Amino acid sequence: MAEKILIIGGVALGPKAAARCKRLAPDAEVTLVDENTFISYGGCGIPYYVSAEVQNLDELRATNAGVVRDPEFFRALKGVNVLTRTRAVSIDRKLKTVLVQKLDENREEVLPYDKLVLATGATPRMPDVEGAKLGHVLSLTRLEAARTIREACEARKVNEAVIVGGGFIGLEAAVALADMWGVKVSVVEMMDQILPGALSHTLALMAQHECEANKVSVYTSEKVVRLEGENGLVTKVITDKRELPAQLVIFAAGFIPNGQLAKAAGLEVAPFGGILVDDHLRTNDPLIYAGGDCAAVRNIITGKPGYIPMGSEANRQGRVIGSNLAGVDATFPGYVGTWAVKLFGMSFCGTGFTAAKARAAGFDAVGVAIEQLDRAHFYPEKKMMSLEIVVEKGTRRVLGLQGACVDGDALKARIDAVAGVLQYARPVLEDISNLEVAYAPPFAAAMDAVNTVANVADNVLSGRFKPVTGDEFMELWKHRKENNIFFMDTRPPKAGKAIQDREPDWHSIPLEELKARMGEIPRDRPVALICNSGLRAYESLLILANNGITDTVNSMGGMQAVNKMGLKP
Repeated sequence: MAEKILIIGGVALGPKAAARCKRLAPDAEVTLVDENTFISYGGCGIPYYVSAEVQNLDELRATNAGVVRDPEFFRALKGVNVLTRTRAVSIDRKLKTVLVQKLDENREEVLPYDKLVLATGATPRMPDVEGAKLGHVLSLTRLEAARTIREACEARKVNEAVIVGGGFIGLEAAVALADMWGVKVSVVEMMDQILPGALSHTLALMAQHECEANKVSVYTSEKVVRLEGENGLVTKVITDKRELPAQLVIFAAGFIPNGQLAKAAGLEVAPFGGILVDDHLRTNDPLIYAGGDCAAVRNIITGKPGYIPMGSEANRQGRVIGSNLAGVDATFPGYVGTWAVKLFGMSFCGTGFTAAKARAAGFDAVGVAIEQLDRAHFYPEKKMMSLEIVVEKGTRRVLGLQGACVDGDALKARIDAVAGVLQYARPVLEDISNLEVAYAPPFAAAMDAVNTVANVADNVLSGRFKPVTGDEFMELWKHRKENNIFFMDTRPPKAGKAIQDREPDWHSIPLEELKARMGEIPRDRPVALICNSGLRAYESLLILANNGITDTVNSMGGMQAVNKMGLKP
Protein backbone atom coordinates (compact mmCIF):
# COMPACT_ATOMS: atom_id res chain seq x y z
CA MET A 1 0.00 0.00 0.00
CA ALA A 2 1.28 3.49 -0.88
CA GLU A 3 2.57 5.51 2.05
CA LYS A 4 0.40 8.53 2.87
CA ILE A 5 2.40 11.73 3.23
CA LEU A 6 0.52 14.78 4.53
CA ILE A 7 2.12 18.24 4.36
CA ILE A 8 0.61 21.25 6.14
CA GLY A 9 1.78 24.51 4.56
CA GLY A 10 2.27 25.39 0.90
CA VAL A 11 4.53 28.41 0.49
CA ALA A 12 8.18 27.32 0.33
CA LEU A 13 9.16 24.27 2.38
CA GLY A 14 5.96 22.32 1.82
CA PRO A 15 6.03 22.29 -2.00
CA LYS A 16 9.79 21.62 -2.01
CA ALA A 17 9.40 18.63 0.32
CA ALA A 18 6.45 17.31 -1.69
CA ALA A 19 8.23 17.57 -5.05
CA ARG A 20 11.44 16.02 -3.70
CA CYS A 21 9.57 13.14 -2.09
CA LYS A 22 7.66 12.33 -5.30
CA ARG A 23 10.85 12.36 -7.37
CA LEU A 24 12.45 9.77 -5.09
CA ALA A 25 9.31 7.81 -4.17
CA PRO A 26 6.82 8.20 -7.04
CA ASP A 27 4.41 5.70 -5.49
CA ALA A 28 3.95 7.81 -2.33
CA GLU A 29 0.53 9.40 -1.89
CA VAL A 30 1.40 13.04 -1.12
CA THR A 31 -1.23 15.58 -0.07
CA LEU A 32 -0.47 19.23 0.62
CA VAL A 33 -2.94 21.50 2.44
CA ASP A 34 -2.81 25.27 2.86
CA GLU A 35 -5.37 27.72 4.22
CA ASN A 36 -4.64 30.34 1.55
CA THR A 37 -5.52 30.59 -2.13
CA PHE A 38 -1.99 31.00 -3.49
CA ILE A 39 0.74 28.43 -2.90
CA SER A 40 4.40 27.97 -3.80
CA TYR A 41 5.42 31.57 -4.29
CA GLY A 42 8.56 33.59 -3.66
CA GLY A 43 7.56 35.66 -0.64
CA CYS A 44 10.91 37.44 -0.59
CA GLY A 45 10.06 38.86 -4.01
CA ILE A 46 6.94 40.68 -2.80
CA PRO A 47 8.69 44.06 -2.25
CA TYR A 48 9.93 43.87 -5.85
CA TYR A 49 6.39 43.36 -7.07
CA VAL A 50 5.33 46.44 -5.08
CA SER A 51 8.16 48.40 -6.75
CA ALA A 52 7.03 47.09 -10.18
CA GLU A 53 10.43 45.51 -10.85
CA VAL A 54 8.42 42.29 -10.93
CA GLN A 55 5.54 43.09 -13.27
CA ASN A 56 2.83 40.71 -12.09
CA LEU A 57 2.13 38.37 -9.21
CA ASP A 58 2.26 35.26 -11.39
CA GLU A 59 5.99 35.82 -11.86
CA LEU A 60 6.42 35.11 -8.14
CA ARG A 61 4.49 31.85 -8.56
CA ALA A 62 6.13 30.67 -11.77
CA THR A 63 8.87 28.15 -12.51
CA ASN A 64 12.02 29.11 -14.43
CA ALA A 65 10.12 28.12 -17.57
CA GLY A 66 7.26 30.48 -16.74
CA VAL A 67 4.72 27.84 -15.69
CA VAL A 68 2.55 29.00 -12.77
CA ARG A 69 2.79 26.72 -9.75
CA ASP A 70 -0.90 26.42 -8.92
CA PRO A 71 -2.70 23.33 -7.54
CA GLU A 72 -3.24 21.93 -11.03
CA PHE A 73 0.49 22.25 -11.77
CA PHE A 74 1.29 20.11 -8.72
CA ARG A 75 -1.40 17.55 -9.55
CA ALA A 76 -0.48 17.17 -13.21
CA LEU A 77 3.30 17.54 -13.17
CA LYS A 78 4.29 16.46 -9.66
CA GLY A 79 1.60 13.99 -8.72
CA VAL A 80 0.83 15.93 -5.54
CA ASN A 81 -2.76 16.46 -4.39
CA VAL A 82 -3.19 20.08 -3.26
CA LEU A 83 -6.04 21.31 -1.06
CA THR A 84 -6.12 25.11 -0.81
CA ARG A 85 -8.41 27.09 1.49
CA THR A 86 -8.01 24.18 3.91
CA ARG A 87 -6.92 24.94 7.47
CA ALA A 88 -5.35 22.34 9.75
CA VAL A 89 -7.22 22.41 13.08
CA SER A 90 -5.62 19.66 15.15
CA ILE A 91 -3.35 16.62 15.03
CA ASP A 92 -4.21 13.25 16.54
CA ARG A 93 -0.83 11.53 16.81
CA LYS A 94 -2.30 8.32 18.18
CA LEU A 95 -4.68 7.84 15.27
CA LYS A 96 -2.28 9.53 12.83
CA THR A 97 -4.88 11.91 11.51
CA VAL A 98 -5.26 15.65 11.02
CA LEU A 99 -8.58 17.44 11.40
CA VAL A 100 -8.92 20.14 8.73
CA GLN A 101 -11.51 22.80 8.04
CA LYS A 102 -12.64 23.47 4.46
CA LEU A 103 -12.95 27.24 4.67
CA ASP A 104 -15.11 27.81 1.59
CA GLU A 105 -17.47 24.92 2.40
CA ASN A 106 -17.64 25.50 6.18
CA ARG A 107 -17.12 21.82 6.94
CA GLU A 108 -14.50 19.66 8.60
CA GLU A 109 -12.68 16.59 7.32
CA VAL A 110 -10.22 14.09 8.76
CA LEU A 111 -7.08 13.33 6.74
CA PRO A 112 -4.92 10.27 7.59
CA TYR A 113 -1.14 10.18 7.38
CA ASP A 114 1.76 7.78 7.72
CA LYS A 115 4.20 10.69 7.86
CA LEU A 116 3.39 14.32 8.53
CA VAL A 117 5.25 17.54 7.65
CA LEU A 118 4.61 20.83 9.45
CA ALA A 119 5.45 23.79 7.22
CA THR A 120 3.06 26.20 8.92
CA GLY A 121 5.35 29.22 8.56
CA ALA A 122 5.15 32.30 10.77
CA THR A 123 2.76 35.13 11.55
CA PRO A 124 3.82 38.78 11.23
CA ARG A 125 4.20 40.41 14.63
CA MET A 126 1.33 42.91 14.84
CA PRO A 127 1.54 45.35 17.76
CA ASP A 128 -1.61 45.46 19.86
CA VAL A 129 -2.42 49.10 19.22
CA GLU A 130 -5.64 50.99 18.67
CA GLY A 131 -6.50 51.33 15.00
CA ALA A 132 -4.57 48.28 13.82
CA LYS A 133 -7.67 46.96 12.02
CA LEU A 134 -8.19 50.08 9.89
CA GLY A 135 -8.13 49.75 6.13
CA HIS A 136 -4.75 49.92 4.39
CA VAL A 137 -2.99 48.63 7.51
CA LEU A 138 -1.20 45.56 6.20
CA SER A 139 1.75 43.22 6.50
CA LEU A 140 3.85 42.43 3.46
CA THR A 141 3.87 38.63 3.58
CA ARG A 142 0.97 37.57 1.37
CA LEU A 143 0.32 38.12 -2.30
CA GLU A 144 -3.12 39.57 -1.60
CA ALA A 145 -1.61 42.37 0.52
CA ALA A 146 1.03 43.03 -2.12
CA ARG A 147 -1.67 43.45 -4.76
CA THR A 148 -3.61 45.89 -2.54
CA ILE A 149 -0.51 48.02 -1.98
CA ARG A 150 0.48 48.03 -5.64
CA GLU A 151 -3.01 48.97 -6.79
CA ALA A 152 -3.23 51.80 -4.24
CA CYS A 153 0.12 53.17 -5.43
CA GLU A 154 -0.84 52.91 -9.10
CA ALA A 155 -4.07 54.79 -8.36
CA ARG A 156 -2.03 57.49 -6.56
CA LYS A 157 -3.98 56.93 -3.35
CA VAL A 158 -0.82 56.78 -1.25
CA ASN A 159 1.23 59.94 -0.70
CA GLU A 160 2.61 59.08 2.75
CA ALA A 161 3.35 55.67 4.21
CA VAL A 162 4.66 54.47 7.55
CA ILE A 163 6.63 51.26 7.91
CA VAL A 164 6.56 49.86 11.45
CA GLY A 165 9.81 47.93 11.82
CA GLY A 166 13.27 48.48 10.42
CA GLY A 167 14.15 44.91 9.46
CA PHE A 168 14.69 43.44 5.99
CA ILE A 169 11.08 43.42 4.79
CA GLY A 170 10.30 46.84 6.23
CA LEU A 171 13.28 48.50 4.59
CA GLU A 172 12.73 46.73 1.27
CA ALA A 173 9.13 47.99 1.36
CA ALA A 174 10.38 51.51 2.12
CA VAL A 175 12.69 51.39 -0.89
CA ALA A 176 9.92 50.07 -3.13
CA LEU A 177 7.46 52.79 -2.15
CA ALA A 178 9.91 55.69 -2.20
CA ASP A 179 11.98 54.77 -5.24
CA MET A 180 9.27 53.71 -7.66
CA TRP A 181 6.17 55.57 -6.50
CA GLY A 182 7.65 58.70 -4.91
CA VAL A 183 5.80 58.04 -1.65
CA LYS A 184 7.01 59.95 1.40
CA VAL A 185 8.03 57.04 3.64
CA SER A 186 8.76 57.01 7.37
CA VAL A 187 10.29 53.98 9.09
CA VAL A 188 9.58 53.63 12.83
CA GLU A 189 11.84 51.19 14.69
CA MET A 190 11.57 50.67 18.44
CA MET A 191 15.20 49.51 18.77
CA ASP A 192 18.07 52.03 18.69
CA GLN A 193 19.03 51.10 15.12
CA ILE A 194 17.60 49.64 11.93
CA LEU A 195 18.43 46.05 11.02
CA PRO A 196 18.87 45.19 14.71
CA GLY A 197 20.61 41.87 15.21
CA ALA A 198 21.84 41.84 11.62
CA LEU A 199 24.20 44.84 11.52
CA SER A 200 26.53 46.49 14.00
CA HIS A 201 25.49 49.93 15.16
CA THR A 202 28.10 51.49 12.87
CA LEU A 203 26.97 49.67 9.73
CA ALA A 204 23.36 50.36 10.70
CA LEU A 205 24.14 54.08 10.74
CA MET A 206 25.43 53.68 7.17
CA ALA A 207 22.19 51.94 6.19
CA GLN A 208 20.16 54.67 7.87
CA HIS A 209 22.12 57.41 6.08
CA GLU A 210 21.53 55.68 2.73
CA CYS A 211 17.79 55.63 3.42
CA GLU A 212 17.69 59.25 4.56
CA ALA A 213 19.78 60.37 1.58
CA ASN A 214 16.99 58.94 -0.56
CA LYS A 215 14.27 60.82 1.36
CA VAL A 216 13.13 58.00 3.64
CA SER A 217 12.77 59.28 7.21
CA VAL A 218 14.06 56.88 9.85
CA TYR A 219 12.98 57.14 13.50
CA THR A 220 14.75 54.76 15.88
CA SER A 221 14.09 54.21 19.60
CA GLU A 222 10.46 55.08 18.86
CA LYS A 223 7.24 53.18 19.46
CA VAL A 224 3.86 53.29 17.72
CA VAL A 225 1.12 54.15 20.22
CA ARG A 226 -1.99 54.13 18.03
CA LEU A 227 -3.34 54.58 14.52
CA GLU A 228 -6.08 57.01 13.55
CA GLY A 229 -8.34 56.98 10.51
CA GLU A 230 -11.32 58.34 8.64
CA ASN A 231 -14.07 56.42 6.85
CA GLY A 232 -12.46 53.16 7.89
CA LEU A 233 -9.06 53.93 6.33
CA VAL A 234 -5.85 54.83 8.16
CA THR A 235 -4.80 58.50 8.01
CA LYS A 236 -2.28 58.96 10.80
CA VAL A 237 0.28 57.11 12.95
CA ILE A 238 0.87 58.35 16.50
CA THR A 239 4.19 57.38 18.08
CA ASP A 240 5.52 58.22 21.53
CA LYS A 241 7.38 61.13 19.94
CA ARG A 242 5.45 62.45 16.91
CA GLU A 243 2.49 62.24 14.54
CA LEU A 244 2.99 60.94 11.00
CA PRO A 245 0.38 61.27 8.23
CA ALA A 246 -0.18 58.00 6.37
CA GLN A 247 -2.58 56.55 3.82
CA LEU A 248 -0.73 53.22 4.15
CA VAL A 249 0.81 51.46 7.14
CA ILE A 250 2.89 48.31 6.79
CA PHE A 251 3.69 46.30 9.89
CA ALA A 252 7.09 44.65 9.48
CA ALA A 253 8.12 44.15 13.08
CA GLY A 254 9.28 40.55 12.81
CA PHE A 255 7.61 37.16 12.94
CA ILE A 256 6.17 34.68 15.43
CA PRO A 257 6.64 31.02 14.39
CA ASN A 258 3.37 29.13 13.97
CA GLY A 259 4.08 26.36 16.45
CA GLN A 260 0.65 26.31 18.12
CA LEU A 261 -0.65 23.33 16.15
CA ALA A 262 2.44 21.31 17.07
CA LYS A 263 2.36 22.35 20.73
CA ALA A 264 -1.30 21.38 21.05
CA ALA A 265 -0.39 17.94 19.70
CA GLY A 266 2.25 17.48 22.39
CA LEU A 267 5.28 18.17 20.20
CA GLU A 268 8.24 19.96 21.77
CA VAL A 269 8.36 23.69 21.10
CA ALA A 270 11.07 26.24 21.95
CA PRO A 271 10.26 29.12 24.33
CA PHE A 272 10.00 31.50 21.35
CA GLY A 273 7.41 29.24 19.68
CA GLY A 274 9.48 27.38 17.09
CA ILE A 275 9.00 23.62 16.72
CA LEU A 276 12.09 21.76 17.95
CA VAL A 277 13.69 19.41 15.44
CA ASP A 278 16.80 17.22 15.22
CA ASP A 279 19.39 17.17 12.42
CA HIS A 280 16.99 15.12 10.27
CA LEU A 281 14.37 17.85 10.85
CA ARG A 282 12.24 15.39 12.82
CA THR A 283 10.21 16.48 15.82
CA ASN A 284 10.11 14.40 18.99
CA ASP A 285 7.56 12.28 17.11
CA PRO A 286 9.64 10.35 14.53
CA LEU A 287 6.72 10.35 12.08
CA ILE A 288 6.41 14.16 12.08
CA TYR A 289 8.88 16.56 10.45
CA ALA A 290 9.01 20.36 10.63
CA GLY A 291 11.05 23.09 8.98
CA GLY A 292 11.07 26.60 7.59
CA ASP A 293 9.66 29.58 9.43
CA CYS A 294 7.80 27.46 12.03
CA ALA A 295 10.87 25.52 13.22
CA ALA A 296 13.61 26.01 15.78
CA VAL A 297 16.79 24.82 14.05
CA ARG A 298 20.29 24.41 15.48
CA ASN A 299 22.46 27.50 15.33
CA ILE A 300 25.88 26.19 14.35
CA ILE A 301 27.83 28.88 16.21
CA THR A 302 26.12 28.37 19.59
CA GLY A 303 24.99 24.77 19.13
CA LYS A 304 21.57 25.79 20.51
CA PRO A 305 18.13 26.02 18.86
CA GLY A 306 17.64 29.28 16.98
CA TYR A 307 15.35 30.92 14.49
CA ILE A 308 15.94 32.16 10.95
CA PRO A 309 12.78 32.82 8.88
CA MET A 310 14.24 32.95 5.37
CA GLY A 311 13.10 31.46 2.08
CA SER A 312 16.54 30.08 1.28
CA GLU A 313 16.61 28.12 4.54
CA ALA A 314 13.09 26.80 3.95
CA ASN A 315 13.95 25.51 0.48
CA ARG A 316 17.11 23.71 1.63
CA GLN A 317 15.28 22.19 4.58
CA GLY A 318 12.40 21.17 2.31
CA ARG A 319 14.76 19.11 0.17
CA VAL A 320 16.16 17.37 3.26
CA ILE A 321 12.68 16.56 4.56
CA GLY A 322 11.54 15.34 1.14
CA SER A 323 14.53 13.01 0.98
CA ASN A 324 13.80 11.62 4.44
CA LEU A 325 10.14 11.09 3.57
CA ALA A 326 11.33 8.91 0.69
CA GLY A 327 13.60 6.85 2.93
CA VAL A 328 16.91 8.61 2.26
CA ASP A 329 19.05 9.37 5.33
CA ALA A 330 19.44 13.15 4.85
CA THR A 331 20.56 15.65 7.48
CA PHE A 332 20.54 19.42 7.88
CA PRO A 333 23.61 20.80 9.68
CA GLY A 334 21.94 23.93 11.01
CA TYR A 335 22.52 27.56 10.11
CA VAL A 336 24.93 30.40 10.76
CA GLY A 337 22.60 33.13 9.50
CA THR A 338 23.64 34.53 6.10
CA TRP A 339 21.66 37.33 4.50
CA ALA A 340 21.76 40.21 2.01
CA VAL A 341 19.64 43.30 1.41
CA LYS A 342 19.78 46.13 -1.12
CA LEU A 343 18.83 49.64 0.05
CA PHE A 344 18.74 52.07 -2.85
CA GLY A 345 22.35 52.29 -4.14
CA MET A 346 23.99 50.42 -1.26
CA SER A 347 24.02 46.71 -0.49
CA PHE A 348 24.44 45.19 2.96
CA CYS A 349 25.30 41.57 3.69
CA GLY A 350 26.32 39.45 6.64
CA THR A 351 26.86 36.04 8.14
CA GLY A 352 27.01 34.81 11.72
CA PHE A 353 26.84 37.18 14.68
CA THR A 354 27.33 40.88 15.17
CA ALA A 355 29.50 41.74 18.17
CA ALA A 356 26.44 42.74 20.22
CA LYS A 357 24.59 39.55 19.35
CA ALA A 358 27.67 37.45 20.10
CA ARG A 359 28.02 39.08 23.52
CA ALA A 360 24.34 38.43 24.22
CA ALA A 361 25.01 34.75 23.40
CA GLY A 362 27.79 34.64 26.00
CA PHE A 363 30.89 35.27 23.87
CA ASP A 364 33.54 37.83 24.88
CA ALA A 365 33.40 39.34 21.41
CA VAL A 366 34.69 42.41 19.62
CA GLY A 367 33.94 43.83 16.19
CA VAL A 368 36.74 45.26 14.05
CA ALA A 369 36.00 47.20 10.86
CA ILE A 370 37.88 48.33 7.77
CA GLU A 371 37.29 50.28 4.59
CA GLN A 372 39.08 48.89 1.53
CA LEU A 373 38.62 48.95 -2.23
CA ASP A 374 36.87 45.86 -3.58
CA ARG A 375 39.32 45.65 -6.49
CA ALA A 376 42.98 46.45 -7.07
CA HIS A 377 43.63 50.13 -6.29
CA PHE A 378 45.06 50.69 -9.77
CA TYR A 379 42.09 49.13 -11.57
CA PRO A 380 39.88 51.90 -13.02
CA GLU A 381 36.55 50.46 -11.81
CA LYS A 382 36.45 50.03 -8.04
CA LYS A 383 34.26 50.73 -5.03
CA MET A 384 35.00 51.19 -1.35
CA MET A 385 33.85 48.24 0.74
CA SER A 386 33.06 48.26 4.46
CA LEU A 387 33.73 45.01 6.32
CA GLU A 388 33.39 44.24 10.02
CA ILE A 389 34.61 40.97 11.47
CA VAL A 390 33.43 39.64 14.84
CA VAL A 391 35.86 37.61 16.89
CA GLU A 392 36.02 36.07 20.37
CA LYS A 393 38.89 37.67 22.27
CA GLY A 394 40.40 34.74 24.11
CA THR A 395 40.05 32.00 21.51
CA ARG A 396 40.34 34.27 18.44
CA ARG A 397 37.37 32.33 17.03
CA VAL A 398 35.61 34.14 14.19
CA LEU A 399 31.90 34.50 14.89
CA GLY A 400 30.65 36.65 12.04
CA LEU A 401 31.28 39.08 9.20
CA GLN A 402 29.09 41.93 7.95
CA GLY A 403 29.62 44.59 5.33
CA ALA A 404 28.37 47.30 2.99
CA CYS A 405 29.26 48.20 -0.58
CA VAL A 406 27.76 49.79 -3.68
CA ASP A 407 28.70 46.62 -5.58
CA GLY A 408 26.49 44.01 -3.94
CA ASP A 409 27.95 41.09 -5.91
CA ALA A 410 31.48 41.90 -4.73
CA LEU A 411 30.31 42.15 -1.12
CA LYS A 412 28.26 38.94 -1.28
CA ALA A 413 31.28 37.05 -2.61
CA ARG A 414 33.28 37.92 0.52
CA ILE A 415 30.45 37.17 2.92
CA ASP A 416 29.64 33.85 1.24
CA ALA A 417 33.28 32.75 1.45
CA VAL A 418 33.30 33.25 5.21
CA ALA A 419 29.79 31.80 5.60
CA GLY A 420 31.01 28.52 4.16
CA VAL A 421 33.89 28.41 6.60
CA LEU A 422 31.63 29.23 9.57
CA GLN A 423 29.19 26.51 8.57
CA TYR A 424 31.69 23.66 8.39
CA ALA A 425 34.53 24.69 10.71
CA ARG A 426 35.34 26.76 13.80
CA PRO A 427 37.65 29.30 12.13
CA VAL A 428 40.05 31.53 14.00
CA LEU A 429 41.48 34.81 12.73
CA GLU A 430 44.45 33.15 11.07
CA ASP A 431 42.09 31.02 8.97
CA ILE A 432 40.42 34.12 7.52
CA SER A 433 43.71 36.00 7.24
CA ASN A 434 44.99 33.16 5.03
CA LEU A 435 41.70 32.33 3.34
CA GLU A 436 42.34 31.59 -0.32
CA VAL A 437 40.09 33.63 -2.57
CA ALA A 438 40.24 34.32 -6.30
CA TYR A 439 42.48 37.21 -7.37
CA ALA A 440 42.73 39.33 -10.49
CA PRO A 441 42.72 43.15 -10.54
CA PRO A 442 39.18 43.38 -12.02
CA PHE A 443 37.86 41.30 -9.09
CA ALA A 444 39.96 41.96 -5.99
CA ALA A 445 43.16 43.30 -4.48
CA ALA A 446 46.15 40.99 -4.05
CA MET A 447 45.51 41.21 -0.30
CA ASP A 448 41.76 40.81 -0.41
CA ALA A 449 39.50 42.83 1.87
CA VAL A 450 38.39 39.67 3.65
CA ASN A 451 42.05 38.90 4.49
CA THR A 452 42.71 42.49 5.52
CA VAL A 453 39.85 42.71 8.00
CA ALA A 454 41.19 39.60 9.76
CA ASN A 455 44.69 41.12 9.82
CA VAL A 456 43.40 44.34 11.36
CA ALA A 457 41.47 42.35 13.96
CA ASP A 458 44.71 40.50 14.76
CA ASN A 459 46.41 43.86 15.36
CA VAL A 460 43.59 44.91 17.68
CA LEU A 461 43.61 41.67 19.70
CA SER A 462 47.40 41.83 19.90
CA GLY A 463 47.17 45.31 21.46
CA ARG A 464 48.95 47.10 18.63
CA PHE A 465 46.34 49.84 18.56
CA LYS A 466 43.11 50.92 20.20
CA PRO A 467 40.28 51.32 17.70
CA VAL A 468 37.22 53.55 17.81
CA THR A 469 34.36 53.51 15.35
CA GLY A 470 33.71 56.46 13.08
CA ASP A 471 30.72 57.64 15.12
CA GLU A 472 32.72 57.26 18.36
CA PHE A 473 35.50 59.35 16.80
CA MET A 474 33.03 62.09 15.91
CA GLU A 475 31.63 62.01 19.44
CA LEU A 476 35.16 62.59 20.75
CA TRP A 477 35.49 65.48 18.30
CA LYS A 478 32.15 66.91 19.38
CA HIS A 479 33.32 66.99 23.01
CA ARG A 480 36.90 68.07 22.30
CA LYS A 481 36.75 71.01 24.71
CA GLU A 482 36.10 68.65 27.63
CA ASN A 483 38.30 65.68 26.71
CA ASN A 484 41.40 67.67 25.65
CA ILE A 485 42.17 65.27 22.81
CA PHE A 486 44.58 66.22 20.03
CA PHE A 487 42.94 65.40 16.68
CA MET A 488 45.31 64.45 13.88
CA ASP A 489 44.43 63.91 10.21
CA THR A 490 47.10 61.86 8.44
CA ARG A 491 45.69 62.14 4.92
CA PRO A 492 47.57 63.99 2.16
CA PRO A 493 47.63 67.77 2.74
CA LYS A 494 44.78 68.70 0.38
CA ALA A 495 42.19 66.62 2.28
CA GLY A 496 43.19 67.40 5.86
CA LYS A 497 44.06 71.06 5.30
CA ALA A 498 40.56 71.81 4.00
CA ILE A 499 39.10 70.89 7.39
CA GLN A 500 41.91 72.50 9.38
CA ASP A 501 41.29 75.85 7.65
CA ARG A 502 37.79 76.02 9.15
CA GLU A 503 38.40 73.96 12.31
CA PRO A 504 41.67 74.97 14.03
CA ASP A 505 41.44 72.00 16.45
CA TRP A 506 41.73 69.64 13.46
CA HIS A 507 45.43 69.16 12.77
CA SER A 508 46.52 68.12 9.29
CA ILE A 509 49.79 66.19 9.71
CA PRO A 510 50.19 63.85 6.71
CA LEU A 511 51.91 60.50 7.23
CA GLU A 512 54.78 61.55 4.95
CA GLU A 513 55.49 64.62 7.11
CA LEU A 514 55.01 63.07 10.54
CA LYS A 515 58.62 62.27 11.42
CA ALA A 516 59.71 65.81 10.55
CA ARG A 517 56.82 67.31 12.54
CA MET A 518 57.00 65.16 15.68
CA GLY A 519 57.52 68.30 17.75
CA GLU A 520 53.96 69.39 16.99
CA ILE A 521 52.44 66.33 18.68
CA PRO A 522 51.70 66.94 22.39
CA ARG A 523 52.95 64.33 24.85
CA ASP A 524 50.59 65.30 27.66
CA ARG A 525 47.31 64.78 25.78
CA PRO A 526 45.56 61.80 24.17
CA VAL A 527 45.86 61.69 20.38
CA ALA A 528 43.02 60.62 18.05
CA LEU A 529 44.10 59.73 14.51
CA ILE A 530 42.07 59.54 11.34
CA CYS A 531 42.81 59.14 7.64
CA ASN A 532 40.81 58.11 4.60
CA SER A 533 40.39 54.40 5.39
CA GLY A 534 42.42 53.69 8.55
CA LEU A 535 45.72 52.46 7.09
CA ARG A 536 47.67 55.73 7.08
CA ALA A 537 46.46 56.49 10.60
CA TYR A 538 47.71 53.07 11.74
CA GLU A 539 51.12 53.69 10.16
CA SER A 540 51.23 57.07 11.90
CA LEU A 541 50.21 55.48 15.19
CA LEU A 542 53.18 53.11 14.98
CA ILE A 543 55.53 56.03 14.37
CA LEU A 544 54.09 57.84 17.39
CA ALA A 545 54.52 54.72 19.54
CA ASN A 546 58.14 54.44 18.40
CA ASN A 547 58.62 57.96 19.69
CA GLY A 548 57.04 57.30 23.08
CA ILE A 549 53.51 58.59 22.34
CA THR A 550 51.17 55.72 23.14
CA ASP A 551 47.95 57.31 24.43
CA THR A 552 46.31 57.07 21.01
CA VAL A 553 43.17 55.85 19.28
CA ASN A 554 42.63 55.09 15.60
CA SER A 555 39.32 55.62 13.79
CA MET A 556 38.36 52.34 12.09
CA GLY A 557 37.45 52.96 8.47
CA GLY A 558 38.60 56.57 8.62
CA MET A 559 36.73 59.34 6.83
CA GLN A 560 35.22 56.81 4.43
CA ALA A 561 33.24 55.28 7.30
CA VAL A 562 32.41 58.69 8.77
CA ASN A 563 31.04 59.91 5.43
CA LYS A 564 28.97 56.73 4.92
CA MET A 565 27.29 57.42 8.25
CA GLY A 566 26.45 60.95 7.15
CA LEU A 567 28.72 62.52 9.76
CA LYS A 568 31.20 65.32 9.30
CA PRO A 569 33.64 67.32 11.46
